[in-house]
Amino acid sequence: MLQNRSSYPPQQSAVAPSLASSSEKSIPTSLTPSALRTSVTTPRKVTIYDRNLNRRAPELSLAAFAFLFNEIVQYSQKNVKGIQEMETKLSENGYHVGQRVLELTVIREIKSAKRETRVLGLLQFINTSIWKSVFGKPADALEKSKDQEDEYMIIDNDPIVNKYISVPKEMSQLNCAAFQAGIVEAVMDGCQFPARVTAHSVPTDLFPLKTVFLVKLDPVVVERERYMR
Repeated sequence: MLQNRSSYPPQQSAVAPSLASSSEKSIPTSLTPSALRTSVTTPRKVTIYDRNLNRRAPELSLAAFAFLFNEIVQYSQKNVKGIQEMETKLSENGYHVGQRVLELTVIREIKSAKRETRVLGLLQFINTSIWKSVFGKPADALEKSKDQEDEYMIIDNDPIVNKYISVPKEMSQLNCAAFQAGIVEAVMDGCQFPARVTAHSVPTDLFPLKTVFLVKLDPVVVERERYMR
């Protein structure tokens, strides 16, 4: 005889409680949501500021640099009335580059860098670190003028900016290394050592492209140097 199944008492499931209890016991405390949130870290992106300045392989080929600088020279040649005005334009372009080079160098060497308080220390920094980071080698010499207290000279026997530049006879006195002079002037100004930097050709039989970068210090810097002696 069939009976109404609704009259039977509801049966308790013996499986559900055991599953619930086993699942609760199987979750390790180390995998809780709070622990997951604290253990996951986002890796920091490596930028150009993290690269070592003393790299062995150049970041830009010499051919690419020569092509780019040739375009800068041609651009600077437009609408100028003479050699002096063209060198001024090249120096201004180099000044903008120098500002960024100084910022990049300081950020990269922030752990080991020190703030230079004397002229000679800053010029040695430019002669080595700045020159090498931009042109792939340090400058050839650093000299102080024997006659003028406010003048120093950075010497480059073979400036890379003059290697692939053909200067016409009517502009024989033009020295495209004025671009490098602008870089030096920007670094001097950025380090609170204002100065006027100009490039002068001093050719020799061994080094026909030899250039002397004359650094003429501002009177304020000279006075500060006297006080710190």
